[in-house]
Amino acid sequence: MAKIAVTAASGHLGGEIVKAVVDLIGSNHVIGLARTPENAASLGVEIRPGDYESREQLENSLAGIETVLLVSGMDDPAKRIEQHRNVIEAAKAAGVRKLVYTSVQGAEQGTAFSPIVHSNRQTEQDVRESGLDWVIGRNGIYIEPDIDYLDTYRTQGEIANCAGDGKCGYTTRPELAAAYAHLLTESKHNGQTYNLHGEPITQQQLTHFLNETFGTDLKYRSMSVEEYRQDRIAELGDFIGTVIAGIYEGIRNGALNNESHFAQAAGREHQSWTTYFDNLATTRR
Repeated sequence: MAKIAVTAASGHLGGEIVKAVVDLIGSNHVIGLARTPENAASLGVEIRPGDYESREQLENSLAGIETVLLVSGMDDPAKRIEQHRNVIEAAKAAGVRKLVYTSVQGAEQGTAFSPIVHSNRQTEQDVRESGLDWVIGRNGIYIEPDIDYLDTYRTQGEIANCAGDGKCGYTTRPELAAAYAHLLTESKHNGQTYNLHGEPITQQQLTHFLNETFGTDLKYRSMSVEEYRQDRIAELGDFIGTVIAGIYEGIRNGALNNESHFAQAAGREHQSWTTYFDNLATTRR
C-alpha cells in the first residue's frame, strides 16, 4: 500500500490526523513530518524532518510518499504562502501524486482575520494548480478553546465577545481528523473543496451547552467589534488579539454560517453538539 505523509505531525491537528489515518490503514503506511521530530515520537509512526522553511529537507522527507496532507502553517500570512509553496514544490519534485490541504473558513474581506483567509485561498489556488490530484478542506472553528477557557468564563461569570447573534460552524480536531483520513485515502474526493464543521450554533447556544455540562451559570454578553478587539489585545497582544476579534467579527457577519460538507467527506454526519457535550459531562463524572 502507498504511504501517506502528514505534515505538522507534532501539532494538535496533525497528531489527530495521524492517529485517524493509522486507524484506517495501519501505522506502517503513515509517515509524520515535524519541524522537531522528537516532539511527534509518541505517535507510533515513522517521523521525518519537515520544516516548511526547507524545501530540500521536505523533498528528502517526502521520498516514497504518494499522498501528502499539508496542514496550514501558523506564521504571518505572507510568510505562510511561501512556506506552503515549499511543501507543494517539494512534493512535486519527490513524485507525490496527491495533496490534501487544511484550509479555513472565514470572512474574505472586511475583518482582521481576512488576510489569513486570503493566504489560505492563495494556497488553495497553488494546490489546484500544482498538477497533482488534490482535495481541500475548509475547517470550521475549533470548539476546544472554549472548553479550555472555562475557568476564565467561570471567574468572569460570562462569555463576552462581538459575535452577537451570528451562528458559527464549530468543529473539533478529532472530527476533522476523521474527515481528513477519508480525504487522504479515497480517490472519490479528488478535485473537491469541502466545508468541514458541525451544526452552526450561536454564542447563546454555546453558553447553554457549557452551563448544562459544567453546572455553570454563565451569561452571554455581546460587545462591539472595537470593544472586543481592545479586550483581546489587552490579554493576548496586538497581533493575536486583533486576529481573534476578526474571527468573531466574521461570525457576527455570517461568514462562519456555511453549508457543511462533512458527511460527504467523512461518510457520516458530524457529531452533534448534544452528543459532544454529553460525552464531556460523562468524562467529568
